[in-house]
Amino acid sequence: MIRDAEQKDVPRILDLVNAVLLTTTTEWTETPYTLQDRRAWLESHQQAAEPVIVAEIDGEVVGFACYGDFRDSQKWPGYRFVAEQTIHVDESCWRRGVGRALIEALCERALAAGKRVMVAAVDGENTGSIRFHERCGFVEVARMPDIGFKFDRWLTLVLLQRRLGD
Repeated sequence: MIRDAEQKDVPRILDLVNAVLLTTTTEWTETPYTLQDRRAWLESHQQAAEPVIVAEIDGEVVGFACYGDFRDSQKWPGYRFVAEQTIHVDESCWRRGVGRALIEALCERALAAGKRVMVAAVDGENTGSIRFHERCGFVEVARMPDIGFKFDRWLTLVLLQRRLGD
């Protein structure tokens, strides 16, 4: 079941993000998020009409996805038709269709909101995420070597995009 995230989901969303934060380069920060951070994050998305959706199996949240501005569309309005997505799925649910269901629902929401392109920004070492996005219709459009830093090493950013609608 895919539905809008609610404040009651924030502790689980926090768990999903922080579970990979300290051991992977999924997100380029080494500082775990707090419950207060994530509550404010959800509220900010809701106020901006940027969806945060969750996937539930048997009443338990097993993944979430959201999108926000690609770059700063207030400063650069030419980007207002582009969204950048984030997705996290509990590893126990990988290869079960949860991620694809979240991506499809998110892309539908973005299209309905007038977005034309969805962007995914993935660490170059995360080949599993790159392949997942490709299976969901994303195409690699750029590699930006050595622009991120975590765990005392430089990281490559891979940008993938998916056209929405016609």
